[in-house]
Amino acid sequence: MSGTALPHATTAGGLAAIHAEAFDAPWDAPAFEALLGQAGVFAVAEVDGFVLIRVVADEAEILTLAVRSSARGRGLGARLVGQGAAAAAGQGAARLFLEVAEDNSAALALYAQAGFADAGRRPGYYARPDGSRRDALILALNLGDRLP
Repeated sequence: MSGTALPHATTAGGLAAIHAEAFDAPWDAPAFEALLGQAGVFAVAEVDGFVLIRVVADEAEILTLAVRSSARGRGLGARLVGQGAAAAAGQGAARLFLEVAEDNSAALALYAQAGFADAGRRPGYYARPDGSRRDALILALNLGDRLP
C-alpha cells in the first residue's frame, strides 16, 4: 500500500471503515484483506479516503474509490485518482480502467476531469436497494497521455 503514513487508514479494517461510510453495500475487512493479498493490488490512502487499484501486465483497474462524505468536494478524490494513476503507470500500466454507475454524476464529473473516456457499458450491472438496476459505464484513461 502506498500513500501517507496513516497506519489505520491503510489497514484492511481502516479501508473497510472508510468504504462503509461511502457505500450502501460496503466491502468488509476480510474482503479488503483478500484483495490486498493479491499480486498487483495496492491502495493509495489518506485519512478520509483511498483508491484501490489492481495492475496486471500493462493494464490497471480502479477497484474502488472511497471518500468519507464529510471530506467530499475538496479535491481528495481527484488527488487519490491522480496518485493512483501515477503509481499504476510506475508499475508498467499503460491504461487505467474503472466501472461507475451511470447515475453517479459526482464520480462521472471527477473521472471526466481526470481525462477518462467512455470504453463500454455493462447493462444492469449495479443493483439498487429499491430493486432497480443501473448500467455501469466502463471508462479508460491512457496513462501515457496524462502523465509525464
